[in-house]
Amino acid sequence: MASAVSAETAEVKNPAELQAALRSLKAGDTLRIGPGEYPGGNFLAGLSNLTVEASDPAAPPLFRGGKQAWHFSRCPGLTLRRIHCSGQSGNGINLDDGGKRDEPVKTVLLEGLSVSDIGPQGNFDAIKCSGLQDLRIKDCEISGWGGQAIDFVGCSDAVISGCRITGKEGYSLHTGPQFKGGSRNIVIEKCVFKNAGGRPIQAGGSTGIDYFRPPGVKYEAKDIIIRDNIIEGGACACAFTGVDGAEFTGNTVVNPGKWIFRILQETREEGFAPCRNVKISGNKFRFRRAQVGTEINISDGTAPETFQFENNRWLAEDRPEASKPKLPVEEKGGVYGAVP
Repeated sequence: MASAVSAETAEVKNPAELQAALRSLKAGDTLRIGPGEYPGGNFLAGLSNLTVEASDPAAPPLFRGGKQAWHFSRCPGLTLRRIHCSGQSGNGINLDDGGKRDEPVKTVLLEGLSVSDIGPQGNFDAIKCSGLQDLRIKDCEISGWGGQAIDFVGCSDAVISGCRITGKEGYSLHTGPQFKGGSRNIVIEKCVFKNAGGRPIQAGGSTGIDYFRPPGVKYEAKDIIIRDNIIEGGACACAFTGVDGAEFTGNTVVNPGKWIFRILQETREEGFAPCRNVKISGNKFRFRRAQVGTEINISDGTAPETFQFENNRWLAEDRPEASKPKLPVEEKGGVYGAVP
């Protein structure tokens, strides 16, 4: 029986050394990348338990330009840590299941990444994840993107925490983090959003039937928890779009531009769940009546009567007497007009 090949650590200091290392990497290896600027267009496939990280945490490498900075296809057990990416015309970082929609890629950690200036126009994402399970995105910074700041298609059992997501002028900024295509059991917590697009957080979305994971699932997103975030600016705080079960709790929302929430249904295939079963509780909302005339934008094909509102604090800072929102159901324990 052949003996197992032991894992190795490769240290690289320039683009030529990086390309040589990429050709020789094997499962379980660690790739440490020195300070400096490197080109985009790096691709790895079919390798498990890789670690790719900065050799000096205080001076992360910058991957500039190209269509994508990094693309990892079917790399379970991946750790990608303290890498900077900027100026990609497609996606910044792309992780996928190689099109095997019933075989998710498990146990991925993205930590301390910085991704900026992606696109700038069109459906181009800072971080794109398709078919991943047990995913952690921690302490990352994203600024300026065309499509989604973070796009989940058919991902499950994931946590996004401690990230800072900031929009930029000149970028189309369709949504911030988006969870769609059969995504389920997702937590986004303790993040800060600043002018993060038309839909700073989107629980759900619109996905072509051939891209759902697993195949045959009948919801865009399910069991999405959005808690303890700060959301400032953007057209609304969150769009619930074809989601079947979500919680929005303990968040602070400041100055949304048009609405506070949107309740939408964009996937209308037969058998799909309407947008429903969302609990909105214990949040602080600070807005201006000059901007927010309609608090909740509701489309047809949804089930707003299944939403719950409890113990939220609402302040229209330019008209405190007009702080009480018009909601699709009666709120329990709401406070209106007091400074949050």
